[in-house]
Amino acid sequence: MWPFGKNTADRVKDALNEQPRLKDLGLQVTERGGDVSISGMVPTEHYLGLIRVVAEGINGVKTVDTSGVTFEQEVAAPAQAAPETPEPAVDAAPELQPSAPATVSTGNMNARPAPKAAAPAPVSDAEIQELEDASKIAKAVHRAIRNNGELSDDPIDVLQSGKSVILRGVVDNDHELRLLEQVARGVSGVAGVDVKGIRVAQGAKELAKEKDEASGDTVYTVKPGDSLSAIAQKFYGDAMEYKKIAHYNNISNPDLIHPGDKLRIPG
Repeated sequence: MWPFGKNTADRVKDALNEQPRLKDLGLQVTERGGDVSISGMVPTEHYLGLIRVVAEGINGVKTVDTSGVTFEQEVAAPAQAAPETPEPAVDAAPELQPSAPATVSTGNMNARPAPKAAAPAPVSDAEIQELEDASKIAKAVHRAIRNNGELSDDPIDVLQSGKSVILRGVVDNDHELRLLEQVARGVSGVAGVDVKGIRVAQGAKELAKEKDEASGDTVYTVKPGDSLSAIAQKFYGDAMEYKKIAHYNNISNPDLIHPGDKLRIPG
């Protein structure tokens, strides 16, 4: 669970997939040092603004590059000329043919043709603009949190749901949780604030600060006296989760860790 075990790229992808108009587009996300690149195909260029504001609500995102996003091309089929009607011959009498017997249907006379599946309703630029404007509210909440002295270091993601926002991450205490909700509600345009995805864990935001530059994984530097079980207790509240950390870091002997070792913390 975030803030541990989900890198920035994965969290951006989750946010894109939770936006109804983006979730089925299969957008791909890469990240390095806070610089996010998004690639894939969208129906129109107007989707780019929505993609950017959704991604910018994720903690740790510094820039968003959408140059890898392409647009669907609706190519109209070329019009085909109507076949020329042959001119009737005037120098020969038409040959008489015997009349064919009428065909009698033996099928169900009351049967109706199967209805065609309805095509999905096209998404208008106006609707995309409305979604983008709603997502800008989430971005404004993210900015307000970053500008608050007590909350600025808390790893908090802000997602948009209509004109409400969904907060995910960790704070150090109940006071910060109340303050976080208050700051979010104080942003103009916010209709509601969902804090069910916020954990309260003293010292957790310090543990979430160090990141692997390449992968964005949370990293912990082993200190003298540490054990894998003690580290698991810090991150998960369960010492038995040491096996997960050992497996993720290819540690065959959990008793052999050394001060200075850097361990990636999985979800």
